[in-house]
Amino acid sequence: MNNPPWDRLLLNATVASMTDGAPYGLLEHGAIALHRGHVAWVGAMSALPDAPKALAARVDSVDGALVTPGLVDCHTHLVFGGDRAHEFELRLNGASYEDIARAGGGIVSSVNATRAASEEALLAQALPRARALRAAGVTTLEIKSGYGLELEAERRMLRVARRLGRELGINVRTSFLGLHALPAEYKDNRDAYVSLVCDDLLPTLAGEGLVDAVDAFCETIGFTHAETGRVFTSARELGLPVKLHAEQLSDQGGAALVAQFNGLSADHLEHLGSAGIEAMAAAGTVAVLLPGAFYTLRETQAPPIAALREHGVPIAIATDCNPGTSPLLSLRLAANMACTLFRLTPEEALRGVTANAARALGLHDRGALAIGQRADLVVWHARQPAELCYWIAGQLVREVIVGGESVAL
Repeated sequence: MNNPPWDRLLLNATVASMTDGAPYGLLEHGAIALHRGHVAWVGAMSALPDAPKALAARVDSVDGALVTPGLVDCHTHLVFGGDRAHEFELRLNGASYEDIARAGGGIVSSVNATRAASEEALLAQALPRARALRAAGVTTLEIKSGYGLELEAERRMLRVARRLGRELGINVRTSFLGLHALPAEYKDNRDAYVSLVCDDLLPTLAGEGLVDAVDAFCETIGFTHAETGRVFTSARELGLPVKLHAEQLSDQGGAALVAQFNGLSADHLEHLGSAGIEAMAAAGTVAVLLPGAFYTLRETQAPPIAALREHGVPIAIATDCNPGTSPLLSLRLAANMACTLFRLTPEEALRGVTANAARALGLHDRGALAIGQRADLVVWHARQPAELCYWIAGQLVREVIVGGESVAL
């Protein structure tokens, strides 16, 4: 893999490799070689072993442009029917997230719209959203189910997620989110629904190859610590990793629970306490921050960033793209929000949408520009890494490369 000739060589790049060492893993006047879908060489142009044209079939100068790993959006609810723009108005008129949910809005309204939509309709609605994320630099995308809450609708959602990856030429990872909300038909029998998820929905969909990980919503308006533990136990029996919506509205001990199961990530975390932080640090569980939801819901309690840093908990950032609480279609904007709302540094934010986001999905072959990593990278209309968090809007992407191949934007 690391021997020339190579497929492609990028020259005169400002490389933010996101490897350890210098801030951002920054390398000026750098070169990156791509071969058979992987990074074959990265280093200073002056250290190239031969003349560029002798090394690669295609040689391109990027004229000092910034090159980073492809961005990884590690928490989205991208596939859903309808929208919830009216709830945005309700919140602006004083209704809380809990008020809307308890009145039959929120997740339940998206469930009704998603159940009514065909697979083709769900794909048609999701494609523009996924294209927008790809155009903003995303090369790996996590998509959750959880708006079906019964077998056929959950299957449609997960099938659409897989199709999005194939149609757009990006990598899609799926998370089964059966414990997202209690469907109306089970409102008087919670235990029966949790049993359905654990004993029927999860094993069936996993057996069809549609599930990469298992998620749940552990919250006062979601599912209890004990109910979440049941689905995590079922996931472990199937050999599937777990992650969790935790401590968004209150501290339910969810972060400690997912860490107990060696979970990939705990996500949201505005109300995360010291016990959860210590458990996550010990387990290596990634803290996924979702500033789009914090912003949309006009929350005031930010995640405990200083304590996460102190305990060495890896921090990732995601869009949480969903119809109700985070209709956000730019991971770069999520990184900006993490800096302005949560006071992350631009380097922490960029690591949060590359290396740490990949770790939150259990993927160790991407998120950094190093020999042997997947050739997923972005060439930007920028010259320094902080620009990716500095500019609030606008198109900064010059080229997106996935598995060594340039993709249409």
